[in-house]
Amino acid sequence: MTEHAIRSQFPVLSQTINGHPLAFLDSAATTQKPLCVIEAMNDFYKNHYSSVKRGAYALSAKTTQKFEEARSKIAKFIDAPNENSIVFTKGTTESINLVAWSYGLANFEPEDEILLSVLEHHANIVSWQIAGKERGAKIKVIPCDSNGDLQISELDNLLGKKTKMVALTHTANSVGTINPLQKIIPKIRELAPQAKILIDAAQGAPHSKISVQNLDCDFLVFSGHKIYGPTGVGVLYGKPAILAGMPPWQGGGEMIDKVTFEKTTFAAPPARFEAGTPPVAEVLGLSTAIDFINETGMDNIIAHEEQITEYALNELKKIEGLQIVGNPKNRGSIISFVLGNIHPHDAAMILDEEGIAVRAGHHCAQPAMEHFGVSATLRASFAAYSEEWEIDRLCQALKRTANIFAG
Repeated sequence: MTEHAIRSQFPVLSQTINGHPLAFLDSAATTQKPLCVIEAMNDFYKNHYSSVKRGAYALSAKTTQKFEEARSKIAKFIDAPNENSIVFTKGTTESINLVAWSYGLANFEPEDEILLSVLEHHANIVSWQIAGKERGAKIKVIPCDSNGDLQISELDNLLGKKTKMVALTHTANSVGTINPLQKIIPKIRELAPQAKILIDAAQGAPHSKISVQNLDCDFLVFSGHKIYGPTGVGVLYGKPAILAGMPPWQGGGEMIDKVTFEKTTFAAPPARFEAGTPPVAEVLGLSTAIDFINETGMDNIIAHEEQITEYALNELKKIEGLQIVGNPKNRGSIISFVLGNIHPHDAAMILDEEGIAVRAGHHCAQPAMEHFGVSATLRASFAAYSEEWEIDRLCQALKRTANIFAG
């Protein structure tokens, strides 16, 4: 399938903004949705809307079947051992919070240590700070070098008997670093075998093949809206034996075995962690998004994104006064940069005048920004539907922006 054929499946990308064709370069924040995802959600609302697991009638049976098929499909997508290791949440943030509160509060003790990296998104920092403070556990941080690569040699000093949790990003949303998890995780197992490992794959799952079994992580999380699916749905993978030992973090319908006023017993995972009516339409939309990725081919997506990222790097480097922030050994489809002394928010507003959508700010990664000595950057990020003409228009608009502030 050609890149033009892929782009044509995304209705929003055919519009114009301020008289210019839309150049959408903010896919790290959220991806656009192919028509098949939109139609799948509409079909649910139009033709078989119902709750799941609660109705002994045809509509509910059909919806329940599709809902559980989605769970199995996602398990296969990340090479999970079975569908019962997949918990549906509202997104990556809720998935991390679920683990922090359910596993963390049940297991953290005073003076325990939680190891993060300087490249983490706030969601993978604040959740652990709150849970750690509740139990007296301390945060430790893996530093990175000036390129944005983690200093893995520091693991020898950071890991030990007190390490209870290691929570790391797969791909940094700030500068695009793809962390060498195949090297890091065995090191953790060697130096801190008691530690559990959570991988934030919000930026990894849409752009790479992931096998939770090959990684040997204990938890992995990602969001639907970053992987061509809808907002309001996310995934938590957990090793079945670990999930089985975790208490629920919310109470409500469907997560119980038996309820009396004296005592409640809880259902087995994943139901234990899915209290209340789930986001049914969103799960079905995510299921169809996985179909879109499988039909397009993850290998094809990876190859295209590598090509478009390399093209963008080469073109951006030609712009006088533009500085790319971070130069990791292995980069995802994300490029952060600053344009002279122009504030990123000012530059982004001028780009928007020409229908170019980029992200400006600290990207919910303030510790990473501080490490690189900036308060904010412009960020261009790409997906399966990105095309070279968008990069060309971005570069032209950046040159215009520089001229406006120079005048």
